[in-house]
This record gives sequence, C-alpha cells and structure tokens, in this order.
Amino acid sequence: MVEWTRRRFLQASALAGGAMMLPGIMQAAWAAGSDKPELETVRVGFIPLTDCAPVAIAALKGFDKKYGITIVPTKEASWAAVRDKLVAGELDAAHILYGLLYGLELGIAGKATPMANLMTLNQNGQAITLSMDLAEQGIRDAEGLHKQVSQQAPGTYTFAHTFPTGTHAMWLYYWLASAGINPFDDVRTVVVPPPQMVMNMRIGNMVGFCVGEPWNARAINDRIGFTAATSQAIWPDHPEKILGTRSAWVAQHPNTARALVSAVMEAQRWIDASPENKRETAQILARRAWLNTKEQYLTGRMLGAYDNGLGDRWQDSHPIRFFDEGAVSYPWHSDGMWFLTQFRRWGLLKSDPDYAALASRINRTDIWQEAATAVGGITAPTSPMRSSTLMDGTVWNGTDPKAYARNFAIHRTEA
Repeated sequence: MVEWTRRRFLQASALAGGAMMLPGIMQAAWAAGSDKPELETVRVGFIPLTDCAPVAIAALKGFDKKYGITIVPTKEASWAAVRDKLVAGELDAAHILYGLLYGLELGIAGKATPMANLMTLNQNGQAITLSMDLAEQGIRDAEGLHKQVSQQAPGTYTFAHTFPTGTHAMWLYYWLASAGINPFDDVRTVVVPPPQMVMNMRIGNMVGFCVGEPWNARAINDRIGFTAATSQAIWPDHPEKILGTRSAWVAQHPNTARALVSAVMEAQRWIDASPENKRETAQILARRAWLNTKEQYLTGRMLGAYDNGLGDRWQDSHPIRFFDEGAVSYPWHSDGMWFLTQFRRWGLLKSDPDYAALASRINRTDIWQEAATAVGGITAPTSPMRSSTLMDGTVWNGTDPKAYARNFAIHRTEA
C-alpha cells in the first residue's frame, strides 16, 4: 500500500500549480457561468464542539463568499437532531459524526438514506473522561478499570457516548475492549448529547464518557473527572467529524457542493496556519452563538497542550488537526471502511457489507478533488487507502476488512 506522505502532499499537481499561479482566474472560473453554485445560501448544521471550527471560520472569515455562497451555520442540540434535519432536507449539509453518516446509509442509524461524505473536518481531539470517584479508588486507566469492573455485577458501571454508530461510541468500545472489558456485556452504555455530558457525570448518571472537546477539559476544570485516554492515543490521526450531506443533494447541486468544500478547506488552512489563528478560533468558538463556554476550556487542547486533571501534562504529538497541508480533509475510503468493520464487530451489522463499494460511493473524492483544485496548492493521494496502527498494535489499511472485523478477541459478530 502506498502511503500518502506530507512531502508528496506538498507537491501540487500541474493543475493545482496553475491555480496557485493564477488564483484570480481560477476563482472566477469556479464562480461564474456553468460552474456557478446552484444555491446562494447553504444551511450547515453543527453541534457545539471544538471541531465545528472549520464551518464557523468559513462563515465568519468570508471564505464562503469567495466561492459564491453564503454559509448559514445552524446550531443543533443533539446528533439525533442533526440526523433528522439533514434527512428531512432542513439542512443542506452538516458537521457530523463519521459513523452517523455511514449508519444512515446502512439504515442502522435512522431511515436508510443515500449519503455523501464531502470531506473530513478534523483528525484527533476527542477523549475518554472517567469520574473523580474512580480516581479516588485508584483507577487511572483502562487496566485499572478492568480490575474494578470484573469485581462487580455486569452493568454496574455506566458509560456515555454521543450516538450509537458515532465515532465516540467506537472509540469508547475499542478502548474498553482493549483492556478486556466487553462494552455490551460488562458495562452499560447510554447516549448523551455532548453539552450535557458534564452535568450528567456531576449528578452521578455515569462514571465515564467519550466526547469531543471542550467537554473533557470542562470536566477537569469542574473537578468532576479526568482524562483517561485521548482518542488519538487509540488511533493516531484518526478521522473524526466530516462534512456530510445527502447523495441526492450533491447530485442536484454539484457546483454548490464544490464551493462548500472549497470554503471549508480554506478555513481549515487558516486555522492551522499559526498558533495565533488557533487562539483566535478558540475566542470565536467560546461565544454564545457557538459553544457558549469559556475560552480557557478550548485553547489549551486546540494547541495540543494537555493536562489530564491528575497532575500529568504533555504536549501531544497528535493534537487536533484541521488542515496539515490539506491531508486532513481527504475522504479516505479506508477510513470509512474502518467504521464498517466496527459496525460488523459489534453486531450492528448482521452480515458483511461490500466494504469497498460502500466507501467508494459515500466518500466523494471527486468533489474533494474539484475543491482542492479550486483552492490550489493541494493534490490528491496516489491511493484512497492509508495505513494506520491502532493502540493494540492492530494495523488497518483497508485490506481484507471482513477478516479484520472478525479478528478481535472481544466482539459480537457471529462465528
């Protein structure tokens, strides 16, 4: 498998190079005539999380206007609300959980609806928080948790994630299982919207949760929880939120889809351009219209500076990333296939799907390529597959997904 390196990513193709040399001409070409966006206004849903940043910046910094559209961000209360409004057509696109979008396509996250992943919005930046009650019992990590869980009746401890097929559920399940805890048999899991995580832990509804920032940092600040694991410790540079929509919407508005991805891609580049831009992004997101929280809960982890709440501090080598010279945004087929393997592993799918065909249909690399050309200085990888090594040493590269899904000691798939 050919790995897509940062160096290769920086080597723009001749077409992209032309875009860099003649930006005015290229941008005009994408915003006029037959290439003009079909829609002037694009409604994009988001959940108040740090990783909605590219949508916020695209709208507030005017990157949307550059490509002939106006992004109207719509704040939603839960991932279920995002799902329902997206499927009903009340939203044109959304900042959405990778696994939620794939679950919709398969009919296991709601009414089966053909979906499209236009781009990845970010990598990394989520975490698993455990309660200070567990810390006081000497529990600091998954291994310590396993010892405690094994001494109690099944279901004694409750953990929360944000959606049954979502990324947070998959990170939580993977982390628990890596320590010998069956997330379906040994503990109880519940769904809680991200902004309600801290409050629910405070009143004792669960002893742990997996969610995006700033809610893990908020739990530390409120002294009710500590970070037991980051999601990047589970899978370094994992895909997280994506820009999702319905397949039919892309078919009806291909130029608008390209313009939307272009604007968000430019926003990603702006955010990652400097620490100052990241700090400004944190200031923006802290406002009432976005996350309605304190800037201090956002800035540290956005800059990769971590404090686990128990005295450990470190500069993370895989912090939340939005651009990374454009590499973050590419909708890798292998990323989508990984979520399918986990759906199969945990019995959410009763049979093996056509992994490659589904990923190829959902992950719209064609739209991404058009947008990358419009933005300039970005080129596609040589293969839509990439190789990653997860926390347990398991290598995922998209090869033989059926065997991969069945190769875990703890699973719910049939023999």
